[in-house]
Amino acid sequence: MLEWRSMALLVSVSLLGTACGGPEAPQPEVPDTQTWEEFRASAVRDSEGVWIFDGDQAVGSEAELRAYFEHQVAATGTSREALAVYFLQGADVKWNTTQKRNLTYCVNNLFGANKAAVVAAMNIATADWEATANVDFIYNPAFDASCTASQTGVMFDVRPVNSGGQYAARAFFPNAARSGRNLLIDNTVFGGTGVWTLEGIVRHELGHVLGFVHEHDRCPGGAGTNMRPLSVYDSASVMHYPRVGSTCVSTNPGGPVLSALDRTGARSLYP
Repeated sequence: MLEWRSMALLVSVSLLGTACGGPEAPQPEVPDTQTWEEFRASAVRDSEGVWIFDGDQAVGSEAELRAYFEHQVAATGTSREALAVYFLQGADVKWNTTQKRNLTYCVNNLFGANKAAVVAAMNIATADWEATANVDFIYNPAFDASCTASQTGVMFDVRPVNSGGQYAARAFFPNAARSGRNLLIDNTVFGGTGVWTLEGIVRHELGHVLGFVHEHDRCPGGAGTNMRPLSVYDSASVMHYPRVGSTCVSTNPGGPVLSALDRTGARSLYP
């Protein structure tokens, strides 16, 4: 079973972690309260200049990281209820009525021999979220040859990355600027992703794209952040890491796949 190192990032890259890749050392339990210095030290800045925290969650600048800390960590301490949406300055971080039906993306040709697998995984994962919530992901291959962070023809780009073990994959939240709206997949995931499949990793990352935060942050012993819960705590959630510390263990049957409570929560946010 894979362990995650920070938020969606896998230490040995077996899954979605270092945002996915190989077996890892167990992630230590995170205390309920942290100072800003401790929180910042636990985050990493990737090759795109994006700050990654809690494994695979991403913000575009240190100022945004600090804002997340102030509103999500320092302000609350221990809020622990289920599939939850990123809640910032009194509002849900989600796509508006027009955007949610036009979530266009490209898949960079630099995936090479792995590109077909990525396209297939995206097709499966996006279809699962579309069957659950009122959202529409649209793949536009016309932009694959120039599928970068500066490609304005799509809402986000899907690209390969060599993170150096920082994460298996990482995505973004709906409030990200275009330059930060990237779903990056580490090259290590193509060597075997343990209990998580490639489509499972993508399915989890697309949860972040829709605004959902990590489910394990609300379990006993989790980090405890201020998020708006959409259901009761769900250890089977697609947004739950396989294991965090000794107490937060996923009961997802594999993939991971969307649980019944994931579907309920997603429908409530995107009716």
